[in-house]
Amino acid sequence: MLLVDPDPNTCDRLSVALGERFVLRYVKTLGEAKELLRESVPDVLICEALLGEESGLELCRYVRKTAFLRHIPVMILTSHTALQDKIAGFDAGADDYVVKPFDARHLLARIRLLSRLKRIEQRRRD
Repeated sequence: MLLVDPDPNTCDRLSVALGERFVLRYVKTLGEAKELLRESVPDVLICEALLGEESGLELCRYVRKTAFLRHIPVMILTSHTALQDKIAGFDAGADDYVVKPFDARHLLARIRLLSRLKRIEQRRRD
């Protein structure tokens, strides 16, 4: 799993929520995320909508336009709560949108759902 978020506190909270169920890789910028995605494809991508001056939504669009990445489930994890922000996230290609602060159990359930949907989709392609 890959988390892209400039706030290390989010990484800490997510690590605690996941426990040992998932391996979490963490980067802070869009550039680092793209580099890591070229090296290794995660099971789930979790991304903040705002990455400093960069946009997590741009990362969603990049993933959806890149053939070897487009199957990755993408979750936006952000403090942006407006309906227009959620719509923009889904329009950019996100599969899920979770608002911070998050409840660890709810977030873990959403991640398990995305993982399950990915497995189902992989079986259809195979």
